[in-house]
Amino acid sequence: MKKLIISIISFVAVGFQAQIGISRPDVANGSVSLQFSDAENKGLILPYVTDKTGITQNGTMIYDTTDHKVKYLQDTNTWFDLSIDTTGTADLTIQASDRIEQSGARVAVDTKGGTDTTPGIFVLADNDRAMILPKVASPHLNIINPSAGMIVYDTTARQLAIYNGTVWSFWKP
Repeated sequence: MKKLIISIISFVAVGFQAQIGISRPDVANGSVSLQFSDAENKGLILPYVTDKTGITQNGTMIYDTTDHKVKYLQDTNTWFDLSIDTTGTADLTIQASDRIEQSGARVAVDTKGGTDTTPGIFVLADNDRAMILPKVASPHLNIINPSAGMIVYDTTARQLAIYNGTVWSFWKP
């Protein structure tokens, strides 16, 4: 019985890694906490947030459902709008009112094995490593059904692409 349970857990874990295509940082690049594999025409969807008042960590990225924009916390209480366009929309029915978020629920990626306690749903805890976004060539043409709050790196234009539920916004340094 014990072997059966371990086999099932191993199968699920392998399937989970394959579905989301996460690369181990020690294989890809030593300066990377998290890297998404080059899965064709898929992006990262940011957390949908209805109340930003409890968010205090600079660098936090969200999809703000109050105005349908992708934002990041630039400085305490200063949210920077990455969407620009004001016509964003999202289907919020997937967040049914009977679903209650567990206040302590979180996943932290800390490649050095620390005990980071930074609040957040998904926290990259390394202070000297970064995340590599999913890479998509011309996402506005190749992602057939993007979701609100999606973010990718456009390999053709070499820029950040953000979808607010209606239109793509592009950021190039």
